[in-house]
Amino acid sequence: MLLKNFYTLTELNTSDQENLKAIIDLNKDHEVYKGHFPGNPVVPGVCLTQLIKEIMEAAEKKELKLVYADNIKFMAVVNPEVNQTLHVDLKVKYDNEQNLIKVNSVTYFGDQVFYKFKGNFTAK
Repeated sequence: MLLKNFYTLTELNTSDQENLKAIIDLNKDHEVYKGHFPGNPVVPGVCLTQLIKEIMEAAEKKELKLVYADNIKFMAVVNPEVNQTLHVDLKVKYDNEQNLIKVNSVTYFGDQVFYKFKGNFTAK
């Protein structure tokens, strides 16, 4: 897990292997927010990327490593005190020739998209 008790994966729908849906509950009291930033907590961008990796590991039931990310967009700030529940939609394509799992994802709360990710993973 990214950071002990940083989040809980409350739902992962894998009924369609190429269109995954996850729901994440952030721990608004986690110690990372004491430094990022005091009085105005913000989910660190690197943590959002790691969340995608960990959701994919849960779906694939194996350890993965990020080998390439060419399109990462932060579109809004995530304050865990305001937006504690995040939704993640992942479009997955399997490239068996190159042994890659290609992922496009959108992370949002309500109507607000705040993070887009496009990258490739491979098994460790």
